[in-house]
Amino acid sequence: MTELLKGIAASSGVAVAKAYLLVQPDLSFEKKTVENTDAEKARLDDALAASTGELQAIRDKAATNLGEEEAQVFDAHLMVLADPEMVGQIKDSIESNKVNAESALKEVTDMFISIFEGMEDNAYMQERAADIKDVTKRVMSHLLGVTLPNPALINEEVVVIAHDLTPSDTAQLNKQFVKAFITNIGGRTSHSAIMARTLEIPAIVGTNNITELVKEGDVLAANGITGEVIINPNEDQKTAFLAEGEKYAKQKAEWALFKDAETVTADGKHFELAANIGTPKDVEGVLDNGGEAIGLYRTEFLYMESQDFPTEEEQYLAYKAVLEGMNGKPVVVRTMDIGGDKELPYFDLPHEMNPFLGYRALRISISEEGNTWFRTQLRALLRASVHGQLRVMFPMVALVKEFLAAKAIWDEEKAKLIAEGVAVADDIQVGIMIEIPAAAMIADRFAKHVDFMSIGTNDLIQYSMAADRMNDQVAYLYQPYNPSILRLIKNVIDAMHAEGKWAGMCGEMAGDQKAVPLLVGMGLDEFSMSATSILQTRSLMNRLDTTKMKELADKALNEVDTMEEVLALVEEYVGE
Repeated sequence: MTELLKGIAASSGVAVAKAYLLVQPDLSFEKKTVENTDAEKARLDDALAASTGELQAIRDKAATNLGEEEAQVFDAHLMVLADPEMVGQIKDSIESNKVNAESALKEVTDMFISIFEGMEDNAYMQERAADIKDVTKRVMSHLLGVTLPNPALINEEVVVIAHDLTPSDTAQLNKQFVKAFITNIGGRTSHSAIMARTLEIPAIVGTNNITELVKEGDVLAANGITGEVIINPNEDQKTAFLAEGEKYAKQKAEWALFKDAETVTADGKHFELAANIGTPKDVEGVLDNGGEAIGLYRTEFLYMESQDFPTEEEQYLAYKAVLEGMNGKPVVVRTMDIGGDKELPYFDLPHEMNPFLGYRALRISISEEGNTWFRTQLRALLRASVHGQLRVMFPMVALVKEFLAAKAIWDEEKAKLIAEGVAVADDIQVGIMIEIPAAAMIADRFAKHVDFMSIGTNDLIQYSMAADRMNDQVAYLYQPYNPSILRLIKNVIDAMHAEGKWAGMCGEMAGDQKAVPLLVGMGLDEFSMSATSILQTRSLMNRLDTTKMKELADKALNEVDTMEEVLALVEEYVGE
């Protein structure tokens, strides 16, 4: 039956393909007494063999797509499957207790997990507990005859359906086969949406209940420009969606003409268009889309995709790859922004009522506990600085003294490396991300100490409005164009210009086509966005006159009260 629903358009593009449910199946079972224990042991052997083949395929795919090191986690899983001690105990349980394979598997693996989790002073053993949990789930799925989803194994054109997608889920999506994804929760600034734009995969988020409505094998038409989804569309609807896709492709071809053009307004004023990235592999997309810089390299993915804190050498090689890949163009690297929704399995963060406003980002880096990891990262950055034009940015800064504490650690590590005879660039700019309203309000005080500021609007807006950007109930309060937000942004730009320094923006607002005219009018120097938004933004800027945009911004800042009135002004000054 055809059904239409609407979500939040999170990444542009149109797709029509079969649904792939990235939803965990029900692995519950009944404990049964069995007479034929040999048959149960044979069922177990079959499930073990199927799991081994599946994991080997996943491991090979991971080695190809992510590298040999990333694939090693699956070697640990394969070792668990082949462990004669554990498999022997499961078979003994089937034989002696005369129970079905599911019951024996759960009983024995629960015992091993409990033992390993109890070894609190042994991180290696605790990791083995996590491996056993993952492997048990896979073997159980084969015993029960249900499919355990794995995005890395997708080998046909699909639209992925999920409650939400983690950054690691999104990183596994192969855009050759994944034509779009749709989730129950999320917004335009959620990590899955940002990753989708980086990968150029159409995405619709915040549909509330897509996972309940879609069954395996359903066909989906997804429009990431309008946020519309049709479940099992008829032929006319398919044709209409595909026509929208062709129209978008034509528009992209027109924007592509701006790839090698300068970013200048109609009256000849230059602005810098940069891209936000998560991994060194994203550099290719930046250059393909005519990026003039990287305005935000989110280094936390180095930490999230690792089994332990990445070493200085591992980090150095990643930063070097990005700097060299950008051929001397500026690269702003944000130091580790861990915490909030970005947890590390190997770092036990305290349980907090509100982790987004808690112990995270720079607060960890300058603490006694996080100081060592922070120094490792800074050393790697300093060593890599000779390979390009490095700029370093500290996240989640509320107080001037926090910046000064971080800068003092930076200066110490720089001095140590120079003393060791290690080459370090002498023109590295050090700045901060403005995402806390308190910092935006005293931007003039920070401006005396920093080399640059980059405004992280995703968090600045939610903190200013006291409204969680992932909460649908208060989504109406997430207002980038509200005069209050515009005033905070203008305060930062003016403070930096008063010191003869530059101000940028690395939040999603920088690539928002309704916001760009306002930001041009306010004099923002650098706009950093998903790489896929660069050409569209350059095309738009080419039509803007800065004198008119300044007039627009002044009215938006001083003459209206609401976001709706601001948008009406943008429409009046810029039109479609």
